[in-house]
Amino acid sequence: VQLQESGPGLVKPSQTLALTCTVSGDSITANPYIWTWIRQPPGKGLEWMGAISYSGTTYYDPSLKSRTSISRNTSNNQFTLQLTSVTPEDTGVYYCVRMVTWFGTSGGSWGQGTQVTVSS
Repeated sequence: VQLQESGPGLVKPSQTLALTCTVSGDSITANPYIWTWIRQPPGKGLEWMGAISYSGTTYYDPSLKSRTSISRNTSNNQFTLQLTSVTPEDTGVYYCVRMVTWFGTSGGSWGQGTQVTVSS
């Protein structure tokens, strides 16, 4: 499987960040996979943000839940992350990952990551 993140590298504060993960070599509806967004702020560890399962169930980190939405386009085999009201603290490298468990940040199959900077 291959995962590729795409989206803007620079976002202004208060705007909405939208990232897309394009998956090849596997279907995002294939049991038992969980399609996950993880980020890493500069100088910090990996942070699990949220995920959508093969069946469309979603879970979000409680600290981000009010600002985060994950959806999917099964026709295009893509899943997307939307993060509203961004601040400079949302700066970091964002990864899309195929997992078999919820809430983890190790294992799985990872995209290469995309740098997102929040700055005016």
